[in-house]
Amino acid sequence: MIRETVKAWVQASRPPFYIATLIPLVIGWLMAKETGWHTGRFCLVLVGSLIVHLLTNLANDYFDHIKGTDSGASIGGSRVIQEGKISPRTVLKTIIALYGIALCIALYAMIRFDLFSTIPLVLFAWFSSLFYVAPPIRYGYHGLGELFVGINMGPVMVVGTYWVVTGHPAWSPLYVSIPVGLMVASILYYQSLPDIKADRVSGKYTLAVKLGKKRAFVGLIFFWVVTYLAVLLLTYSGLLSWVAVASLASTPVFMKMIRIVKETENWLLLDRYGKYVRLLYFFNGLAIIASLL
Repeated sequence: MIRETVKAWVQASRPPFYIATLIPLVIGWLMAKETGWHTGRFCLVLVGSLIVHLLTNLANDYFDHIKGTDSGASIGGSRVIQEGKISPRTVLKTIIALYGIALCIALYAMIRFDLFSTIPLVLFAWFSSLFYVAPPIRYGYHGLGELFVGINMGPVMVVGTYWVVTGHPAWSPLYVSIPVGLMVASILYYQSLPDIKADRVSGKYTLAVKLGKKRAFVGLIFFWVVTYLAVLLLTYSGLLSWVAVASLASTPVFMKMIRIVKETENWLLLDRYGKYVRLLYFFNGLAIIASLL
């Protein structure tokens, strides 16, 4: 029983996607290293961010279940509620508890390090994590999911980490966060492709649904072309070292992903190839990190 419970919560947490939180935090930390490593401050940000990532996943599962978005042919979410592994009531209680823990961590950091100026970032992160699919806003149902996720897991995380570690914000982390935000947004975007039909039927008008199948394919290419260009521009400007150019070594993976999407008639099958967009993010994120060492 205990083993099955643990497996259910691991499934609900969606471990493969936590790399999307870890990479921007490390980038922000490395950009702040000239003022000292301040490992304690970074660990606070790390724990708090991972908790917010987890509760966001759970909130998406819960509110999509309430609305019925993840039922039927949909393959979205972790499916733990639909499969009867965790009850909706238990998920809701866990969400509330995790929000409380995340709030305590944020308040402690503000008081301990005099970081009350970060309140706008904290409030934006809270708003984004809850109202992605929660009523009455549900911005993820109106094609704004990629925008909010890109901002949160790009600028908010990179600049926020730098801010907490150094005690002040700066422009350079904001610039470097742009390709990071684009890459994370592309992960969410790709994950929405298999559910285009199911989302349209349920009234969840993601960006992919709004674009339609043909333009959604072009949109996936756009995300990554702009990402590669942003990395090259940051390298040219000197904000990243020449090592960042190693990100171009991931283009074969990009081309393979694009070929798979183009040749797959039934986009429900694209769910099994989601590893490629995550690999792209991992390789490019490591290239940026390596350029900052």
